[in-house]
Amino acid sequence: MVELYAIRKKSDRRRPPEPGANVMTGTTGTEPANYVPRFQTQGRLITIRDSSCSLFGVVPAMSAPIRVGVVGLGTVGSGVVRLLVESADHITRHAGRPIVVERAVVKDVAKDRSVQVPGGKISSDIRDISQDPSISVAVLLVGGLEPARSMMIDLLEHGKDVVTANKALLAEHGPELFELARKRGRSIAFEAAVAGGIPIVAAIGECLAANRIDSIRGILNGTSNFILTRMEEDGADYADVLKLAQAKGFAEADPSMDVDGTDATQKLAILAHLAFGVWVPWAEIPRTGIDGLDLDLLKYAGELGYRIRLVAVASRNDGRLAMRVAPALVKIGTPLAETRGAYNAVSIVGDAVGRMFFHGLGAGQMPTASAVVADIIDTVVGRAAITFRTTGVLESDTEAAKISDTVAHERHFLRIRVKDQPGVLAKITGTLGEHGISIASVIQHDVPGSSDEGVPLVIMTHACASSAVHNAVAAIDTSDVVRGKSVCLSVLEE
Repeated sequence: MVELYAIRKKSDRRRPPEPGANVMTGTTGTEPANYVPRFQTQGRLITIRDSSCSLFGVVPAMSAPIRVGVVGLGTVGSGVVRLLVESADHITRHAGRPIVVERAVVKDVAKDRSVQVPGGKISSDIRDISQDPSISVAVLLVGGLEPARSMMIDLLEHGKDVVTANKALLAEHGPELFELARKRGRSIAFEAAVAGGIPIVAAIGECLAANRIDSIRGILNGTSNFILTRMEEDGADYADVLKLAQAKGFAEADPSMDVDGTDATQKLAILAHLAFGVWVPWAEIPRTGIDGLDLDLLKYAGELGYRIRLVAVASRNDGRLAMRVAPALVKIGTPLAETRGAYNAVSIVGDAVGRMFFHGLGAGQMPTASAVVADIIDTVVGRAAITFRTTGVLESDTEAAKISDTVAHERHFLRIRVKDQPGVLAKITGTLGEHGISIASVIQHDVPGSSDEGVPLVIMTHACASSAVHNAVAAIDTSDVVRGKSVCLSVLEE
């Protein structure tokens, strides 16, 4: 440790302090017992904890390496080890000391891997990391809730700071784990849990700390965005593009958590936790996936000047949080509409800074590894410990936020399949009028022949209460001229 001191003037050197003065001295802690500080002055003592700093020519020796343990050597875990090894010099400059992978814990030790752990220390027992006193940082890169939760508790109980990319774990057990970490004087860093390589957690928790966050809108799932982009650009059906996404590695063999909105909803819960200081149980956030969309919906949206994206929304609304994850129309030319492929994007509005936009790869080995290693560096230099004490940290018994899925007023896109007969349009528009909904435009293409499924009637409304639209659509779907369930999507203009 180096203590910071000030020089008043040359004549003050070696001059004894006045009786009762609070003295600041320049020492390194290695001086002999009879050492008299060269400089001293009156005032407050300021301590710099970073021993790599240099003051007045005193240059401490290079600090000992920080040893980390990696739990999980899957796609992301392998990328983290590769980055720590291949970029060691660069990372050392940022961390102020070397960061060494001491050991890895995996489920199957015998499995062939694309990366080698330095020293070859690989085992299947979490205690090899949690109970190793030489390891101070644990990188938890296993998915799901168990055994991930038990592993994190074990690591925290044994005094390890934890870096993780497990969004499901934090969305489900965040308050419990955060509280335990605080009690043990440890930190949990989780930048990689949301939006892959985009530094959105740091942006909300640190860079925008002076702002009252008013709203968040984001494309938080790369799989869904890839599917919608290829459907739009290639004119392909949902099922065909899903197979392509699986072949390219953008979608899992079981893609349900991606396409039904679960993944994006868990990420939104974490962002809301940070931005609004409330705990939002992710399962209570209304969500609709993209698995109910078809190519015709994307074509109609395009005719109206929009694209369809799976958008996560959170905003303050009359003392409540309006939150949802659902497909929405976004205006062509706006940043969210132009986010294509497996990319993620987040738009944030702060009361001081205004609207900000973040864009980048939201998944993949190296983008996610980049966020993980950045968190490791922050943990090593002490930034994570400082920010963790105040950023989005709640007690486990904190009251959950009251949420709704409706924004006060917004436009809506409706597709209603109706019988091809006179008077149908008047009947539909009449029902909308009874609920106070004004129509901006209507599309009804000539469809040759007849179909039991009905013909599509597409309506764009003016801005109106979302609750009124939902009630009107429910009434319309009970009509004898309607075939099947209607589609109602929100329209985002910005």
